[in-house]
Amino acid sequence: MIIQKTREEIELMRESALIVSKTLGMIASEIKEGVTTLYLDKRAEEFIRDHGAVPSFLGLYGFPNSLCMSPNSQVVHGIPNNKPLESGDVISVDCGAYKNGFHGDHAYSFEIGEVAEDVKKLLRVTKESLYVGIRQLRAGNRVEDVGNAIQKYTEGHGYGVVRELVGHGVGQKMHEDPEMPNYGKRGRGKLLIEGMVVAIEPMINMGTKNIKQHKDGWTITTADGKPSAHFEHDVAIIDGKPEILSTFAYIYKELGIVSNEEDEFRKVPLVI
Repeated sequence: MIIQKTREEIELMRESALIVSKTLGMIASEIKEGVTTLYLDKRAEEFIRDHGAVPSFLGLYGFPNSLCMSPNSQVVHGIPNNKPLESGDVISVDCGAYKNGFHGDHAYSFEIGEVAEDVKKLLRVTKESLYVGIRQLRAGNRVEDVGNAIQKYTEGHGYGVVRELVGHGVGQKMHEDPEMPNYGKRGRGKLLIEGMVVAIEPMINMGTKNIKQHKDGWTITTADGKPSAHFEHDVAIIDGKPEILSTFAYIYKELGIVSNEEDEFRKVPLVI
């Protein structure tokens, strides 16, 4: 059952989402060659708690850390460790924060040092597909309209769209209805309605769409060992249209990136 949120609840969710956004911005300032993912995980937990929130992922279904950190061929759910990051790596950093009874949840894939051009393209196209999907999150559309848009865009570049892992509704629970696949057929799936809030998160592989799960019960990699990319936003339907609650602006500020990609999904300009 889709749980509709009131405007007041959506504003509380925006606060949780922006704590995640600020955490990812902090990560952007520290993530580099030689740094370990376990160090970044500890910094993230401290940062989230310092902002009056609780890490959503820590202990969720038994997960041992505050961040899911998934480098290179890892798709999602990577466990932070003491291996230093290397130049040429790409890594998905997925973060959640719980405050005022609601979760925020979003992700960004970072480049470490000098990254190969074909991998840069994978990240660029995956992030573009996120916004392609968000444009379809409108009252009266269907869930698979979103996934179909993402699938067409990324498969058009020759990439594989992961089937087993999907986005989801978010609210008082980290995972709510509906599931939000990154593939599908137009006109299928649950009806999109006013007040719903979802996490849309394309997980796109450079090669095959197939994945495998490792013995730790968490780590998921591409079946062919090629890189994967992952980007995620929290999005509400307000007045029938998509409005992004999270932002990459804190990341971009640290990385010196100028972008207006989120502007069409905001009624009021974001002030950071």
